[in-house]
Amino acid sequence: MIVRWKRYAALGMALVLTAVVLGAATASGEKDSSHGRTGHEAASAVQIARGKYLVRAGDCIACHTAPGGQPFAGNRMIPTPFGVIYTANLTPDKATGLGDWSVDDFWRAMHLGRGRDGRLLYPAFPYPSYTKIRRADVEAMYAYLRTLKPVHSRTNPPELSFPYSWRRLLLGWRALYFDAGEYVANPKRTAQWNRGAYLVQGLGHCSACHTPRNALGARKSGQALRGGMIPEQGWYAPDLAADAHGGLAGWSEQDIVDLLKTGRSRKGTAYGPMAEVVQNSLQYLRNSDLHAMAVYLRSLPSRRAEDSAMSSDAEQLPAKTATALVARGRVIYRRDCSACHQKDGRGVANVYPPLAGNSVVRAANPVNPVRAVLLGGFEPTTAMYPRPYSMPPYAQRLSDRDVAAVVSYIRQAWGNAAAPVSPSMVGEYRSIPIH
Repeated sequence: MIVRWKRYAALGMALVLTAVVLGAATASGEKDSSHGRTGHEAASAVQIARGKYLVRAGDCIACHTAPGGQPFAGNRMIPTPFGVIYTANLTPDKATGLGDWSVDDFWRAMHLGRGRDGRLLYPAFPYPSYTKIRRADVEAMYAYLRTLKPVHSRTNPPELSFPYSWRRLLLGWRALYFDAGEYVANPKRTAQWNRGAYLVQGLGHCSACHTPRNALGARKSGQALRGGMIPEQGWYAPDLAADAHGGLAGWSEQDIVDLLKTGRSRKGTAYGPMAEVVQNSLQYLRNSDLHAMAVYLRSLPSRRAEDSAMSSDAEQLPAKTATALVARGRVIYRRDCSACHQKDGRGVANVYPPLAGNSVVRAANPVNPVRAVLLGGFEPTTAMYPRPYSMPPYAQRLSDRDVAAVVSYIRQAWGNAAAPVSPSMVGEYRSIPIH
């Protein structure tokens, strides 16, 4: 199920309550490497420019800007399996934003996940990743945020179900799942690899979406970047390994860079939440940083075939039913899809993405192609492609059976070998609200 975490709510409560004792013991052991700089020291133009770049690299604007609101003024609703969190105002407004925050206050939030008043922050704010950001980079980000126009915008309080509304339970969660500490370079790797690891693991917080989570919303140990459902959004963030069984199998370094920079590559196109990341953040990164990220991603450990994105966990259908669906899907594809994606599924280079050999189409979880057919595919607007092509939504035109048929067809045509999709699965994903 899409929100399977909720099945384990009772287990989660028991685990967290048990862990409070551990949390009390470890909370006092967290190292606060603040430098005692509690004032608002003047920042140089170079530091501010660097901070602007880093804030963009972290895609801070995406979460800290509400629909129709002022940039960085916060109060955007973040749905989670445990309730709703509202994001903070990052502008230097004294009453509702960071106006009275010192650089040390900001560092503690980023590095330790603690607010200015010492309260524990909910990990919807990805401090488990941001803790890896170096102090100098955090100071640069702070310097840039202080140059923004102050916006008076008070953040709504969290709307969490019991017992998750009891903030003190975070002590237990942190004892189990949070390790504070800046990124430590691997001396056996190149400077480029370490730069990529720093960006992917820390500032880019890629694991926030691309790592599966457990019943308590924590990233599963030992499964970093192996792909997972994005909580409450109904999209699947694919496995990022580039070996034979990974989600980036067959992708070159340049293919990865092209996707991050422009939203398009010869291997696929960014849609859904990833399109927003490219549009707001990744397109602005230096080519050297994008190549560093690609080098790091291509070095991720090999997966076992049974753990890979190619392993099927889709609903098993009777052979006769699956055959009929695929046959129906072939007709629908020829009628509605082949003009752009071509009869051979190869698409048109840098215009319409290929479906043949597409790792997202072949993934174990078929939610992304299902959602793309239902909602349409909208590429990011980038400097390279300021007027991108888009795919129209078919939710009103195609029934659940028709969507299941065409997605089943593209998952089995042209050498693809993924499991077919059932109409009931399409109906489940059709009902997910769009956030």
